[in-house]
Amino acid sequence: MKQPLRFPDSATDDIPREIQELGRLISELDGPQSRELQDSFRHVVECVQRRRRILNLVQEALSQLRLDIKYLMFDLEITREENASLRAQLDETDRDDFGSSW
Repeated sequence: MKQPLRFPDSATDDIPREIQELGRLISELDGPQSRELQDSFRHVVECVQRRRRILNLVQEALSQLRLDIKYLMFDLEITREENASLRAQLDETDRDDFGSSW
């Protein structure tokens, strides 16, 4: 008695072709060990899907981190420029004050 695989069609895109082929072969088996193999196969598929979701989350987090770092680097550069400009103004003011007091 052949049983179809029990995962949605959309999920098969996340499953490597070799694992899909293994699932097809397991579903064609008959006998007492067939059920045990199908349960193990489902577990493997769930693990593969979970790992794929985790990998996607990590990739998204890394992309966000890269963007955040770019913003921080931009902010740091602007802050440095503002700091240098204000120091120059302060030095100029100090020179003016020092020169006028003599």
